[in-house]
Amino acid sequence: MNKQTIIFASFIFFSCSLFAQSDDLFRVEYFQLPFSKSDNSISRYRALIQAPIPISREEGKYFVIGLEYRYVDINIEDAEDVFAFGPGNNIGSVQQMDAYLGYTWKWNEDWRIGVKAGVKLQSTLDNSPAGDDFIYDGAVYAIKTNDKSDSLQKPFRLTLGLTYSNTPGRVFPLPILNYYKEFRPNWTYTIGVPKSNIRYYMNDSHKDAVQIFATLDNFQGNIQNRFVPISNNPDNNIAENISMTNVLAGISYEHFFTENILYYAYFAHTVYNEFRLEDNEGETAYIINDENSLYFRTGLKYKF
Repeated sequence: MNKQTIIFASFIFFSCSLFAQSDDLFRVEYFQLPFSKSDNSISRYRALIQAPIPISREEGKYFVIGLEYRYVDINIEDAEDVFAFGPGNNIGSVQQMDAYLGYTWKWNEDWRIGVKAGVKLQSTLDNSPAGDDFIYDGAVYAIKTNDKSDSLQKPFRLTLGLTYSNTPGRVFPLPILNYYKEFRPNWTYTIGVPKSNIRYYMNDSHKDAVQIFATLDNFQGNIQNRFVPISNNPDNNIAENISMTNVLAGISYEHFFTENILYYAYFAHTVYNEFRLEDNEGETAYIINDENSLYFRTGLKYKF
């Protein structure tokens, strides 16, 4: 999988994983990635709130306020990486804070339309936030839903749209595509970004489920105290951003305490992994880790 494909896919993930495709009202989550053949590791703590505010229930009109916070704990222990960063350039964490407003309404009985605009701060935050710490994005999308199961048409949901962000090196609009369907009793599948899966409910009450999945995970942060890595950088590119992109596949378990509250645990292995420093044009300044590794994520969420 080439670099352009990974950048394209990971950008879609961050642009549309919230609001257009997420039905979460609240989520708390922990993630751990211990890099293979390395003492380096990454942990991430995440909290998300989405609040739909009804404007007209009869017409299906809602404002949506969204807030998300991510703290990425970066542990750099390999001697060659410590040397490459140089004295005083250790990056211990990246913080991401998202805030956005959305508006959604029913176009007709089958289609719902939505728009979103927001700002995110993603930075090492060694100093006070500045211009390059902020990213602005927006999206427009349409969702077609059929939630009535019959012998001819099983329940499904199709999401189509377009998203745009001023993320450095990625300043072009990108499509949103996601399709979900219940195809047999206790079986569903999803095709799209950020995740494709096949889910099996282990009981008719839908209290427990397992799934096999393939998904993307990613973070990026502006480096406020920029530097030129000492080695593995023949072009002397400046380290202006730190980023990680994973493509992974695995299995997960979900337990539904109620129809809306569930616990989940994902166990996976990356099939593509790149943890690196880069400049604002997306060019690599230093590759920290690129070995495929184990991946674990768990959390609790409340959804529609």
